Amino acid sequence: MLFDVYGDNAVYQWIGWIIVFLALVGFNEIARRTKIGGITCFLVIPGILTAYFIAIYAGAAAGAEWALNNPTYLYMNSWFHYAKLYAATAGCIGFLILKYHWGSLGKAEWFKCFPFVIVAINILIAVVSDFESAVRAFGTTWVSSEGVTLYGGWHNVFNGVAGILNIFVMTGWWGIYVSKKKQDMLWPDMTWVFILSYDIWNFCYTYNCLPTHSWYCGLALLLAPTVANFFWNKGGWIQNRAYTLSLWCMFCQVVPMFANDSIFAVQSVNNPDVNLVVSILALVANVAAVGYVIYRAKKLGVNPYTHEVFKGTRDYEQAMLREENAA
Repeated sequence: MLFDVYGDNAVYQWIGWIIVFLALVGFNEIARRTKIGGITCFLVIPGILTAYFIAIYAGAAAGAEWALNNPTYLYMNSWFHYAKLYAATAGCIGFLILKYHWGSLGKAEWFKCFPFVIVAINILIAVVSDFESAVRAFGTTWVSSEGVTLYGGWHNVFNGVAGILNIFVMTGWWGIYVSKKKQDMLWPDMTWVFILSYDIWNFCYTYNCLPTHSWYCGLALLLAPTVANFFWNKGGWIQNRAYTLSLWCMFCQVVPMFANDSIFAVQSVNNPDVNLVVSILALVANVAAVGYVIYRAKKLGVNPYTHEVFKGTRDYEQAMLREENAA
């Protein structure tokens, strides 16, 4: 078993998972289908939350009781949560610029590599967090600033390496397009090869380093963009992922007790042996994915990062049918 989902709360834990999954799918659709939805979700709401976070820390510095006892201050105070929230939101804003061709950036050819850059940054944030556990407590445990017990060991090292490899599974950095009706930013070369290797690696990261949240952010949060990509938003996975990740981070930063300590809360078994097995799977999956990218690049005789290497595959061609200039 990966999670402690049993007993009197099991029904509520599954209900919570379903609610989170459906909410992420629904809010992603609101954000992607209309310009006002995207602006509200990734410019207006983050602006309000930033003011809220500043007020909390200013209040805490002044010794205000309401701030010192605020759940955000107590349970979501690590560098990782803020880095992930703002990196994901920056990605969402960049994707809005690209799909609506806002300003000179939205029309610049060089800015098409922004999705690669921001995804690589997001991956590296998690990689650093994995390595942090290995350095802090190799072979033992440590307690984070948020009161979560974490194991450090080879599982962190293996998954950190898997994350670095995952960056090199992203191909066709400049192959960024806009869908009809400008609903989506498309990255057709980001096919199932990257999506599957990323999902396995990222699940492992959450399992290693976010054991109190992994039931939601390691499963529901990863499945929401993947399901959307495979069924109705082909080629739009990276936009789906950024949108749902940003929205989830905003929710958790304000309402951390939903996942931490409520009737819906689920803990992973937090067993280093289980973590090791999952991490080995993540490493193997990403070694295989990099190998497949090399194979495709050699087959086509191209650089996999300056050129698209999955042209002719089913995923790529289905995504390109959605491109705004497609016949």
